[in-house]
Parts: sequence; C-alpha cells; structure tokens
Amino acid sequence: MLKKIIMTAALCAALALPAAAHAAPEIGKPAPAFTGTDSKGVSHKLEDFKGKVVVLEWHNDQCPYVKKHYEDGNMQGLQKAAAADGVVWLTVNSGAEGQQGFLSPDDTNKLIAAQKSAETARILDTDGAIGKAYGAKTTPHMFVIDKDGVLAYMGAIDDKPTADKADLASAKNYVTAALESLKAGKPVEVTQSQPYGCGVKYGKSGT
Repeated sequence: MLKKIIMTAALCAALALPAAAHAAPEIGKPAPAFTGTDSKGVSHKLEDFKGKVVVLEWHNDQCPYVKKHYEDGNMQGLQKAAAADGVVWLTVNSGAEGQQGFLSPDDTNKLIAAQKSAETARILDTDGAIGKAYGAKTTPHMFVIDKDGVLAYMGAIDDKPTADKADLASAKNYVTAALESLKAGKPVEVTQSQPYGCGVKYGKSGT
C-alpha cells in the first residue's frame, strides 16, 4: 500500500512538471530566464544584463496597435529615453514562420532601419519559447525587470487600449512610469495592467 502511494505521488509530481516549466511570471519574483538570438545573430541572456533595468517589448510590425506607437515615433522616443538612462530595451518578435509579422533577420534589420528604432536588440523568438515563458499575449505586451532581475511591471504600454494615434497625447504610459520609479528608487505604483493589441502569432502548436 505504501509503495502504491509513493508511486502515485511520483506520477503526480511528474505530471506537474510541464505546468511548472511554464509557470506564469509574477511581480516581485525573478523574471523568467531566457536566451535569444537577435536579428544580427548575437545571442542574449537575461543574466547578461544583471545590474541593469531591462524592458521587453513584444512586436509585430503588421499590428495596428504596434503601428500606433511606431508611426508616430512614440515607441522610438521611449527607447531613446530609456537608453539614455542605461536601460536595456529588447524588442521581441515571437511570430512563427508563416504567421503574420514573421521576418527573416535581413528583413528585420531593414525594418529596424526604416522605423528608426532605437532598441538595444530585436530578438527573433520564432519558436515562441521566450513569449511562452513570459505569457506574452499581445503586441505590444510590455515587461519591466529591475536591476536585481525581478519583474517590476507587466501589461499594457499605456492606459489607452486603442489603435488611434490621437490617444497618445493623453495616455498615461505605464512603462515610463515604472522606469521613472525604479530610477528614483521608489516602488512602482502600477505593477500590472491588462495588455492590449493583436494576439502574438505563435506557431500552430503554440499556446
């Protein structure tokens, strides 16, 4: 009987492993570790940026919500301001091959130049591993990680869930607010919000 109980417990533990591997990220807990290759073939690990604030921005250039922030130069302005403060900004494309927004490394670099984007690197997460680790649902979906590698903010870029560029002027930008709080050594006031935008275009086997 005892042997049966032990075997059952072991089986339950084994079945629980996949869920634990994809546990949802939590505010105040270490951000999920990741390794990703950018459009220039350079590999990046989250641990490489220990001691620096990191922003993750999920991207799909065909999404009207992303266009809202790039066509007006809003996202590029945020990236430049963050870089001036020593923040690492990683733009992530989790679009799978054959899905909307997927681009080859060369086409990605051409897009970056055309957008005049100012991120630290653009990660090509074609297998969706990073996106799934973070539970990225939309483009854009934003995450801010503090200098200790702890997740400080996740959710929408701002409080105007529309694709209308006219809303940018009056929007409260949650990412900017989080970065300003971290810079001042203060607690982030809004740590979570509902992300908005187009669904991340994972592969057919993605979840």
